Amino acid sequence: MSIGGVGGMGGGAMSVDRVMQLRAQILERNEALTRANASASAAAPTSAQPTSFADTLGDALKSVNEGQTQAAKLSESYERGETVDIAKVMLARQQASVGFEATLQVRNKLLSAYKDIMSMPV
Repeated sequence: MSIGGVGGMGGGAMSVDRVMQLRAQILERNEALTRANASASAAAPTSAQPTSFADTLGDALKSVNEGQTQAAKLSESYERGETVDIAKVMLARQQASVGFEATLQVRNKLLSAYKDIMSMPV
């Protein structure tokens, strides 16, 4: 029994035995990867605790703040007449702006979710 050119796999027939062999190889590789992943995670240090949402949000806010501070410093340097590339200044300002806008959107979504949760009947 053979399967003819399935899904445009080219000319020639592919036997069911060949398909089953390929399937077995894929399953063996999957099991090997699963074992390797399990042994790697077991060998990983247990002191690393998962970060909480508050920690992640705090780190993101610090990153946005650092971006805004860096953009302000570059702008001040350029305004004082120091040799600062205008493209670098504009890029830093744009990155700070995008980071701030993204932070506002996250804040708005969090407030909306909070309002939705508070309006749920108990």
